Amino acid sequence: MNAAVVTSFDEPPHHLPFDVPEPDDGQTLVDVLAVGLHPRVRTGATGKHYTSSGTLPMIPGIDGVGRRPDGKLVYFVADDDVIGTMAEKAAVDRRRMVELPDHVDVARVAAAMNPAMSSWVALRRRVPIQPGQSVLVLGATGNAGAMALQVAKRLGAGRVVGAGRDVARLKTLDADQTVALGDGPDALADAAAEVDLVLDYLWGKPAAEAMMALLTARSDRSRQLDWIQLGSIAGPTIELPSVALRSANFRIQGNGQGAVSPRAYLAELPALVEEIDADRISATPRVVPLADVESAWAEPDVPGERVVLTPREPSRSS
Repeated sequence: MNAAVVTSFDEPPHHLPFDVPEPDDGQTLVDVLAVGLHPRVRTGATGKHYTSSGTLPMIPGIDGVGRRPDGKLVYFVADDDVIGTMAEKAAVDRRRMVELPDHVDVARVAAAMNPAMSSWVALRRRVPIQPGQSVLVLGATGNAGAMALQVAKRLGAGRVVGAGRDVARLKTLDADQTVALGDGPDALADAAAEVDLVLDYLWGKPAAEAMMALLTARSDRSRQLDWIQLGSIAGPTIELPSVALRSANFRIQGNGQGAVSPRAYLAELPALVEEIDADRISATPRVVPLADVESAWAEPDVPGERVVLTPREPSRSS
């Protein structure tokens, strides 16, 4: 089969022949139809993700849409392995796949599931949102952050605030209020000091500054504020005064691989597929042939779009 193959962590993947994987017990060999080029995939292909084994060659890709031998369309999530999903075929654990409707837009599902999954699972499993609660999305101008605003509203948020650096992108977001991070922590506190939950895709210095600004401005510090850490675009660490945790009812936790069991993640996928299929949570795929993976890898991400690699030109259901 042909696949996107990483032969060096210092180079993008190349379109090369690769042995078809042999399914183990409990696995099914599926024909891959569409695979999203997510930030997590890029990190894994550099060997820098915390799940990386450092083994080469590897095929990147953590999820995808495919067709089983019985003809059914499925969305699937890959095991942490060197043989990922950016290939014509993938060996998939049957416990990590969910059936899709025959009419589904496979490229849209491949584009949307991964970025929407972080906030969907966070607000359903990690800190279940209560109807009417307010949510701040820190890093809302990224694809996952923009989708988190939609997810929060679909799950019952009464008010959503989006904060990000891309001022032009902020104007397009589905939020009740937006804040440009360039305006400083005080502007963020004015807009979001009373929120109940924060979905943080940034971490680093912006998150540390936002934490202190929100806690300082909060009218009742004993009212619980849940901070859910989802990404680290602005840096892998923060410097946070201990008083932040002593002077307020403030809880920090993360959501990602290991924070929620694979079974719990998989249990949430059918409902998320339904939302994406009905376009209640929207995503715009930019379909690129798998053969062009090297050039697609070098292109910068476009706000609001997600590159989807296809071993063959997809129709709406294939």
